[in-house]
Amino acid sequence: MSAKSKKPWQRRRPTPAWVRYISIAIAYGVFLPLTKLFARGWPRYLSRMLTRFLSLFPKDYVPTAHDVLICSYFKSGTNWTMQMAVQVAFRGRVEFAHIHDLVPWPDMSPRAQFAVPLDDDEARLAAPTGLLVIKTHLALGAVPYSADGRYICVVRDPKDVFVSSYHFTRSMTMGRLMPSVEGWLDAYLSPDTALGSWAEHLASYWRVRDRANVLFLTYESMRGDLPGTVDKIAVFMGVALTAEERAAVIEHSTFNHMKEIGHKFDAPGAPWASAQGAMMRRGERGASSELLSAEQQRRIDDYWRAELVRIGCDFPYDAAFATTAARAAAA
Repeated sequence: MSAKSKKPWQRRRPTPAWVRYISIAIAYGVFLPLTKLFARGWPRYLSRMLTRFLSLFPKDYVPTAHDVLICSYFKSGTNWTMQMAVQVAFRGRVEFAHIHDLVPWPDMSPRAQFAVPLDDDEARLAAPTGLLVIKTHLALGAVPYSADGRYICVVRDPKDVFVSSYHFTRSMTMGRLMPSVEGWLDAYLSPDTALGSWAEHLASYWRVRDRANVLFLTYESMRGDLPGTVDKIAVFMGVALTAEERAAVIEHSTFNHMKEIGHKFDAPGAPWASAQGAMMRRGERGASSELLSAEQQRRIDDYWRAELVRIGCDFPYDAAFATTAARAAAA
């Protein structure tokens, strides 16, 4: 098919109301009892299912000098970083119906019709910088690496990742089918972690952090200095912003602004769940105590710190993410 005759990409239409009602009846009449009956195995099965569904990045894709890949772990500030990168690419002057009308997400099956395909050049050609922002939650080993492409990795405190993932998965996908907090935590601290190991994801990008085409950031440092983060991303992308453009990028990247346009970041969600507003919930750092006890927070710290040691990663865990024990000692 020629470029001229190629059918324009379109987002899938919302699920019809009658399908939603039937799905709710099946989910709560059939699947809900099963999740209660198999309460111990359900969280890990759900985690494995999510991993399989979102691990499809084409292995034959070769990133080019036009590509800026946002490589953040699940619930680690992905949409925020995408917003900054997209606004930089468009010099602070872009509006969109949905962020994924501009940003491909190769991890997800094209059949979902949720994100513009990788081979669609419309967004790149429309950007005054000629840059294309691409989203992935996968570790570097599962993402094609090219010296020509640019990779922005964002890492977040795994305690906050867990809390955000719990609320998001319940709102967007599971509804009343969501496992208990303890059940979801047991799956999170196991080889069945949804979307793969947090430690292995971090380590894969930490190993290449000194390469010129890799920008390694922590969510916590980004929250502490939004203007500085915008500057780092702009320089990394090779975009010299004017003072007016810089101010526009910063304004469009504030949490308050993104919360106001939260529907432009929402995922479609399951028919029996409520995805509205799930992407932009609180955006805080160090607030995992809203859901987790001190003991549960300690479990997360101990598990992921040990995993980093096991795989030989020297990332300074305690310095980056003040542990529960450290906070208690400082109190």
